[in-house]
Amino acid sequence: MSDPENVINPEPSGIIRESLLKLSEEAQELYLSSQVPILDAIPTPLELYRDWIAPNKPVIFRDAVKFWPAVDKWSPQYLRETVGKKEVSVAVTPNGYADAPNGGYFVMPEERTMLLSSFLDVMENPGNQPGVFYVQKQNSNFTDEFPELICDAAPDIPWFTEALSKAPDAVNFWMGDERAVTSMHKDHYENVYCVVSGHKDFILLPPTDVPWVPYANLPPATYKEINPGEFVIEENPGEDVPWISIDPLKPDIESYPQYKHASPIRCRVEAGDAMYLPSLWFHHVRQSHACIAVNYWYDMEYDLKYNYYTMLQNLTWRDKPGMI
Repeated sequence: MSDPENVINPEPSGIIRESLLKLSEEAQELYLSSQVPILDAIPTPLELYRDWIAPNKPVIFRDAVKFWPAVDKWSPQYLRETVGKKEVSVAVTPNGYADAPNGGYFVMPEERTMLLSSFLDVMENPGNQPGVFYVQKQNSNFTDEFPELICDAAPDIPWFTEALSKAPDAVNFWMGDERAVTSMHKDHYENVYCVVSGHKDFILLPPTDVPWVPYANLPPATYKEINPGEFVIEENPGEDVPWISIDPLKPDIESYPQYKHASPIRCRVEAGDAMYLPSLWFHHVRQSHACIAVNYWYDMEYDLKYNYYTMLQNLTWRDKPGMI
């Protein structure tokens, strides 16, 4: 994690702190839950929008995509036969943390291009290859790199598309080592996260917790493997990256005392399930080994919700961040 001296939103004080604490308490009382609700049936588009999207509340839809052929078909053997000879983009790190703080930097993974069959070899025998491998490129890689697999899943989530009256901006394919971790962050998307095999474990924080989530400005860098199993961090040119500087798995409350006011929610998304992860919700993700998932990003509406979030953020930042 980063040095607490670099934190750009320290714990507020005085009347601002008391007002923000009151807002967090009201959020808990009025609309937040200690658990992510689980529904056994897909609501109508109107119900979906009214009960979940408009109030910006996460929900898990049990067995929502269990009917996908992918849930039964996407074995290593099937993937080898179908797309094994395709080259795919793979993120490689020494510790499983891609796009995360390390050593005072915001460190991105080493990006490699390899045959999917070679990647599957690593998944089946992770101890034979140094580093942690993860297919996680978030550029609609499912539609761009795996078009042969779309018929086993779906190009969109029809009931969600109808609720928003728009198609997804991107559809992403995820598969990786159980050591691969997605560090705490947020997205400006309405996200439908579908697990095909294995499970995903999420730690969520609502947007109303933004005053209690510490950020630091970190210079950008990239991992580079210089010898088998030996990685270095190479600094990149460019502006500093504002990124969350606390690990929710081991929160350092002494360095980041404001985090004690946060209200994390934990949930697991199993194979065949879909989770609606609302825009601006902070999330940290772990997974079972070789878990496969597909997520659908729908652009959020930049409405009063976004203005409210930005106002809360700007009340506590030393340097006004603008849109992050």
